[in-house]
Amino acid sequence: MNLYFSPLACSLATRISFYEADAKIDYIQVDLKQKLLQDGSDFYAINALGQVPVLRTGDGSLLTENTAILPYVAELFPEAHLAPVDRLQHARMQQWLGFISTELHKGLFFPLLDPDASEPVKDYAREQVVLRLGHLQEHFTTHDFLLDRFSVADAYLFVVLNWAPHCAIDLARWPQVKDYYARQLQRPSIARALTEELALYRAKS
Repeated sequence: MNLYFSPLACSLATRISFYEADAKIDYIQVDLKQKLLQDGSDFYAINALGQVPVLRTGDGSLLTENTAILPYVAELFPEAHLAPVDRLQHARMQQWLGFISTELHKGLFFPLLDPDASEPVKDYAREQVVLRLGHLQEHFTTHDFLLDRFSVADAYLFVVLNWAPHCAIDLARWPQVKDYYARQLQRPSIARALTEELALYRAKS
């Protein structure tokens, strides 16, 4: 398998999940600005939207979107327990993945990180911060993880929360969210993945 990724982008969640499963795959770095692979080939030939992550499976199929790739990885390595087997809890995981993808990733952080987004668009996104992070604050008042234990949803949530300082969002306003983020930083799979991709990010900057 191959994971097409860009350092510190949302594809980091899939790397974390693979590390949790102790899986050996190939990682192919993408220049998202130029839409090129390291060998100079056109990334649009891999994904017409020019976005990561893209997972090439063992049979050569291509998967895109975190909401599809992360559950697939969890099911591929059931011994890692990255997704619940209970039907309702599995639906809860999908619910969290949807929340992270739409309300946080695309609805909040994407416009704030986009240098081409207009100020009215950024202002609208900032107006959503209190409600959305407040939702997480309430949840983490009584939970250590999004579900009963670490799952691929937590890998995704960690990645988007990692963007908060770059958007002038101080997690200290939501202490339970800040504590959750700090705990995840200590997780071996996350510490390893973040260290490696931070080095790659700095190398290309």
